[in-house]
Amino acid sequence: MKNSELQILANKLRLIALEMISAANSGHPGGSLSAMDILVCLYFGGILKHNPKKPLDPRRDFFVLSKGHASAGLYAVLGERGFFSKKEFASFRQVNSNLQGHPTPHTPGVEVSGGSLGQGLSFSVGLALANPRQHVFTLLGDGELQEGQVWEAAMSASHFKLGNLTAIVDNNSLQIDGANSEVMTVNPIDEKFRSFGWHVVAIDGHNFTEILRELEKAKRAKNKPTAIIAQTVKGKGAPCAENNFAYHGVALSTDELAEARKNLSS
Repeated sequence: MKNSELQILANKLRLIALEMISAANSGHPGGSLSAMDILVCLYFGGILKHNPKKPLDPRRDFFVLSKGHASAGLYAVLGERGFFSKKEFASFRQVNSNLQGHPTPHTPGVEVSGGSLGQGLSFSVGLALANPRQHVFTLLGDGELQEGQVWEAAMSASHFKLGNLTAIVDNNSLQIDGANSEVMTVNPIDEKFRSFGWHVVAIDGHNFTEILRELEKAKRAKNKPTAIIAQTVKGKGAPCAENNFAYHGVALSTDELAEARKNLSS
């Protein structure tokens, strides 16, 4: 797909994620929207080797959503990609639904339960060790980097020279209680990963050219894991939610959703 087509698709899926959250009156719009361009590049940009008709294909690459609260964004992508029927969007966060508030392996295309923050990178290190011929991509939130287990995993990834592991940080600078810089600063993120022996690159997380270029480079890496620090806008595409931590875990109102629909459809 061309970058312009990826952008249109990303906005379409942002709206689907918002509609799921609003229908359930529960969910996390901020981080789902900030990460959407990255997710679209992985699944529709020719990066992630996967088979929607055979989710457990032993030859697949792996994607781990460590920041599991952004599940609505991931579900929108997986449904659009054909891992499950888009009719299931209506069951988001309902009892016995495949689309729970945080992802679980019951959902086709989901590799691991996410939501207890800080654990996804550790799981991904294990996947990369066990599958040296396949690539493992992990998406973390920047606030999530406050968890100590993240850095134990980062140390392990470097020690084992896991060139087949890429960590993508959704660096939107906000978390549930406010700005990361005020709650518990995680900066400088790039220097932290570099000090643990990772190859590190910073990008605009909404620039499809940059995202695709660095994901492709990361997939060719040898003997060293890659950390992509993606600068993003929390709530991207929903005017009321952009750069507003109050919408970390709050559904949009009817009027706010209508405003977002207009913005994302233009």
